[in-house]
Amino acid sequence: MVRQVALKSFFLLVVVMSSFAAAPVYAGQSDWVVSAKEAKKLIEADKATVLDTRGKMSWIAGHVPRSAPVKWQDFSRTKAPYKGELLRDDAKLTQKLQELGVSKGRAVLVVGKPPKNWGEDGRIVWMLRTLGHSNAALVEGGYSALKKAGVDTTLSQAKAPKGDFVVKRTGKYDIDRDTLRKKYKSKDYVLVDTREPREYRGKTPYGESRGGHVPGAKHLHYTDLMDSKGRLLPKAKLEKKLAAKGISPDKEVVAYCTGGVRSAWLVAVLADLGYANVMNYAGSMWEWSAGDEKTYPLEK
Repeated sequence: MVRQVALKSFFLLVVVMSSFAAAPVYAGQSDWVVSAKEAKKLIEADKATVLDTRGKMSWIAGHVPRSAPVKWQDFSRTKAPYKGELLRDDAKLTQKLQELGVSKGRAVLVVGKPPKNWGEDGRIVWMLRTLGHSNAALVEGGYSALKKAGVDTTLSQAKAPKGDFVVKRTGKYDIDRDTLRKKYKSKDYVLVDTREPREYRGKTPYGESRGGHVPGAKHLHYTDLMDSKGRLLPKAKLEKKLAAKGISPDKEVVAYCTGGVRSAWLVAVLADLGYANVMNYAGSMWEWSAGDEKTYPLEK
């Protein structure tokens, strides 16, 4: 009897261990940011589709096998002042994302070139989450961190298979201009301007109709949360910087920039830290500054 019990226990242990070994490897759905080491595991297990935001020429010079170069503009409206807003045609967005290999049951890792880029990796992650993909994350430190972690690279332009993801907007991580106009004065609301200091003070280097910032907005340039290699600061330092701006988990937080790119990166970081009520104003200053100055005011 004892031997039979021992044998049953042994076989049960084997079954359990086998089920763990066969279990798929995914990025956690709460993870909007993953380390290069974590990304490497997903890539080597062929459990992730990789999207590369560094630019086509950088991608041609070397990239993760079967990754695809992407531009945030390809998913956004083209006419001013709405260039920061996502396309409204869900069928078109679905087609574009499927052609890149995006699938609903497969993690998506987005790489960039921080801190030298504009947070495009965060923009793509925010977009995917907003459009209903629950397992998209940016790779901390970007492509250079992946290479340092030992991820294989290639010059081959082989594509990933067509994906099956279908857009289903969540409405959770974005906010439109008129909703923002009604809410930005609330004390329970923190509005964050992620642009350069000169933009916050009133300069218009990127085609804004008017200069300044939305009244009451706190200034926090998105790169202030990175080190010189584009990696996030330690969590304690991040939370201290955020708290200094009045950004806390119990507040609704809305970020904006010029066209919702740098601000989307901040939203991705905040969501990864566990801030539940974070939104990106994709229209940002291109749209807000084009409106009537009494309805959509700015201050310097």
